[in-house]
Amino acid sequence: MGARLFTAVLPPDEVVAQLSTWLEPRRDADAREWRWTTPEGWHLTTCFMGAVPDNVVDRLVEGLSGVAARTPGFEVRVEGALCFPDAARARILALGVTVGHEPLEVLAGACRGVASHVGAAPDGAKFRGHLTLGRARKPFDATRWVHVVDAFPGWTWRAAELVLVESHLSDRGSRYEVLERFALS
Repeated sequence: MGARLFTAVLPPDEVVAQLSTWLEPRRDADAREWRWTTPEGWHLTTCFMGAVPDNVVDRLVEGLSGVAARTPGFEVRVEGALCFPDAARARILALGVTVGHEPLEVLAGACRGVASHVGAAPDGAKFRGHLTLGRARKPFDATRWVHVVDAFPGWTWRAAELVLVESHLSDRGSRYEVLERFALS
């Protein structure tokens, strides 16, 4: 069985700190409904690969390095609530990408192309740029959370790197380890 890997764009530390401060007093509400993600795990996923064989990781890294070298940095803004699949049956609560979605989607397509080419089997989910804030223990009506998250001020930064991350699963959730960093051109 291979490693659970994904590629992503990470928000800078100052954005993480501001968002964490904003979210902290709200984390106790509906604590039985949500498993809140941790600030150190916040990211914008561009490609998820469920089980990457060890023998393709080097080729994956090489291909992602090329993708990053051909991708110019771009502005990203996260704001506004998203629920997956929708607010009435929410499983995921997230901030949407309102600026930079198009270059993020192009980057995601390139990352998925590399993953497919080297045999890393990317997931087939339709791309929708977002930063996950919480996962529901079971689907529920999260309409009021949409209003809460819509009140967040939003954050903007310049995406300057792509990262390759390994997801380590445990009883307490996921822990993420950055394996490689690739500067965008």
